[in-house]
Amino acid sequence: MTSAEQFPAQGKQRVKTLWISDVHLGTRGCKAEYLANFLKTYQPDRLYLVGDIIDGWKLRSGVYWPQAHTNVIRRILTLSKRGTEVVYITGNHDEFLRRYGALMLGNIQLLDECEHITADGRKLLVVHGDQFDVITRYHRWLAFLGDSAYEFTLVLNRWLNHWRERWGYGYWSLSAYLKHKVKGAVNFISDFEQAIAHECAKRGFDGVVCGHIHHAEIRSIDGVEYHNCGDWVESCSALIEHWDGHIELFKLQAAQQHVGAAAIKTPAPVTR
Repeated sequence: MTSAEQFPAQGKQRVKTLWISDVHLGTRGCKAEYLANFLKTYQPDRLYLVGDIIDGWKLRSGVYWPQAHTNVIRRILTLSKRGTEVVYITGNHDEFLRRYGALMLGNIQLLDECEHITADGRKLLVVHGDQFDVITRYHRWLAFLGDSAYEFTLVLNRWLNHWRERWGYGYWSLSAYLKHKVKGAVNFISDFEQAIAHECAKRGFDGVVCGHIHHAEIRSIDGVEYHNCGDWVESCSALIEHWDGHIELFKLQAAQQHVGAAAIKTPAPVTR
């Protein structure tokens, strides 16, 4: 079995399933170039888009849509044309699509949640996860405020990494650092994970695949297999199911460290 972290620059690796979430097309923080290159590398039987693929919240206040964002959409459509079953799970940032639940467009299906059976027979709930976020669900104004604060940290992060690059340092995520260091953020992540694991156990699932909190992870929570796709704003991560049912977490930074930056088609950073 080929490790996903080898991330071959040429040719396609056949895998059973890919999961990606929280791409946030339509925002400046989206790492669309990296995602398009990642999708060129794999040919999955099924691709799950686990919510917040298009950022409808941001598009309401103004349209930002460079060619790189169109390239991601084209890559997904190309996979669908070549036989990949695409399942789009709606999230809170693309909640405008929820009114079209259970819509079929050729080889693309739109759902609020679904069940996935792995190659080794495990039953997983696939859901974006905003339903288990009490702030998003019950205090919507706080969710918008938090989204604005998060966007501000991403702006700071772009400037910070611009100067880090000029001084010869590698990429570093300020927002990811704050998530791991700020007690409230750590508690929020823990509460989210516990809530979604509890729901899975109650409904008879072996595990869950979700997104929403931009914190990629695979671990066991009270006997429930918890898988979070991460995002394509900070971590550039995805979940990959191989033919034996094994699911692994792909992170672009780890892949670059394994094969070397020269072996991966990564775009030059753009400073705005």
